[in-house]
Amino acid sequence: MTAIRIDAHQHYWSIQRDDYGWLTPELPTLYRDYLPTDLEALLKEHQINGSIVVQAAESIAETDFMLGLAAQHPSILGVVGWLDLNAPDYMQQLERFRAHPKFVGVRIMIQEMKDSNEVLEPGMLQAITNLADTGVPVDLLCTSNQLHSVVELLKRVPHLHAVIDHIAKPQIAAQVFEPWRSQMAEIAANPGIYCKLSGMVTEADHQHWSSEQIIPYIRHAIDLFGYDRIMFGSDWPVCLLAASYDEVVGVLEQSMDSQVSSEDREKLFGRNAADFYRLISQA
Repeated sequence: MTAIRIDAHQHYWSIQRDDYGWLTPELPTLYRDYLPTDLEALLKEHQINGSIVVQAAESIAETDFMLGLAAQHPSILGVVGWLDLNAPDYMQQLERFRAHPKFVGVRIMIQEMKDSNEVLEPGMLQAITNLADTGVPVDLLCTSNQLHSVVELLKRVPHLHAVIDHIAKPQIAAQVFEPWRSQMAEIAANPGIYCKLSGMVTEADHQHWSSEQIIPYIRHAIDLFGYDRIMFGSDWPVCLLAASYDEVVGVLEQSMDSQVSSEDREKLFGRNAADFYRLISQA
């Protein structure tokens, strides 16, 4: 069977939906519709079978929007949606989403919390524990200065099946490594936690980044998580703020040692994502 290739992290949006908040005319590169037809040529060029589309707005309507796209476009292999984990009916929301065959997980937006320790408050902690108990794959979006809260979260919910988005957004532009390096090592010690090699070019200087600035961060993540728990994600179209799709793939290719086996490359570029999100179809 031909190895599946998956972009494990990208977004679609329609400006007229108007619930993104962060997406404004001040970001002209991004302030337009980005839909599956815009990505299809790039996926084909890189021989990628399909993608995981991840929520870009904190709303139930956003998840419904993505599931609607997924029903129409075979290139969408899975949808990572959003739940209001503070709502009393969040489990009912979850069950409704799980009835859709392409719903594959939930993203928790620690990055948007005023205090990252909100994720440790009793109600939120119970909700995350419930997600862990039901085995729902969870994306954790955080910045490097919030990792202390993620370290503590995983101590309290050690059975969480989760992936760290964008290698936790280290300060690449400033070439800061600590405490990101040490805290990621603590997180990687949890065998159920994966890491997305995504969203890195936008943490570098958008106009003047170089592969040499990014590669040490990639290699550290690979060293920590190994080739069984990492996955490629383009973060398209957000990546366009700093780099093209081709350049994003190129940086990742450059980071890998020439001795990396074809099996490990297959894991990075698709198999791990299929396993993590428990995709039904791998073709």
